[in-house]
Amino acid sequence: MAADQRMHDYLQELTESAKKTRQVDKPLPFSLYSSITEQHILNAPIMKPLLICVLAGVKQLGKDSEIVCPAGGFVFLSNSPTIDMRNIPVNEEYLAVLIDFEYSDFNQFKRTTNQSKKYFQGNLDYMLAKTLQQYMEWSTYSHPAAWHFRKKELLQIIYQCGYDDVGVIAEHPSLSHQLQDLISEDISGDWSVDRVTAKVALSESTLRRKLKAEGTDIHAIINRTRLGHALHLVQTTMDPIGRIAERCGYSSQSRFTDKFKQLFGITPSELRKTRTNRDET
Repeated sequence: MAADQRMHDYLQELTESAKKTRQVDKPLPFSLYSSITEQHILNAPIMKPLLICVLAGVKQLGKDSEIVCPAGGFVFLSNSPTIDMRNIPVNEEYLAVLIDFEYSDFNQFKRTTNQSKKYFQGNLDYMLAKTLQQYMEWSTYSHPAAWHFRKKELLQIIYQCGYDDVGVIAEHPSLSHQLQDLISEDISGDWSVDRVTAKVALSESTLRRKLKAEGTDIHAIINRTRLGHALHLVQTTMDPIGRIAERCGYSSQSRFTDKFKQLFGITPSELRKTRTNRDET
C-alpha cells in the first residue's frame, strides 16, 4: 500500500509539472495530448521513434487494441509503423507526454542485431518519473540547441532502468522517412516531384522504384507528412482549422478535411471537440 501511495504521489507531481508547461509560450521538445472524451484515430503516422508516457487515463494501440498502456505506464514506438490508437479518459481526462527522437540519439547503444523492436512497454518508476519531470521543467528555460543532450540522457536512464529494448527501438531511416524529414522542414511548401528528386539527387524513375519497394509513392508521403503535422496541430493548438490546413499546404479547407478524415477516420473538427475544457476557451 505504501508503494502504491508513493507511486500515486510522484505521478501526481509529474502531472502537475506537465500541466504547468501549458502556460509556456514557446516551442518545447515534447508535446502534451489531452482529451475529455475518447479519441479514436486511425493510421496515426509514427515518423520518428516516439516515447508516450500516460499520466491520466488509458492509451490503447493497434487495430484490436492489443497494446494497453494505463496511467503510470509508458510505451515506446519504433519509427516504422502507422498505428491505430484510442485515448481514453478515466474520471476527468486523458493526458500523455509525447517525446520523439532522432535516429542519431540511439548511437550511444551498441546494437547486437539489425532487427528493430516495433514497441516495448514499461512503468514510470520514481527514477523515470523524476527524470521526465526534470526534463520538462528544464526545457521551459533552456536553449533549444541543448535539448538533444537531455534526450540522450533520458534514453540512457530508460536503459539503466532495465529496458534494454531501447537500444533497438529505432529503425534505420528508410527513404520514405528521409523524405518525411525533408518535407517537414517546409511543410506548406510546393513539393513537386521535380523538387523532391532535386533534393535527394535521384532521377524520378529511380525514386519511384525505390519508394515502390517500400510500398509507397511520393504523393502518399507528402500527404501523410502534411496530415501527420496537421494531426499534431489539432491536438496541441487551438488554431482555426482553416489556418491549420493552410500551414500544412492545403489551399482548400474542405479538401484538407476530406483528406484528414480519409486517413484518420475522424474530421479535424470532430477531433478538436474531444479536447479539454481549458483548450476550448
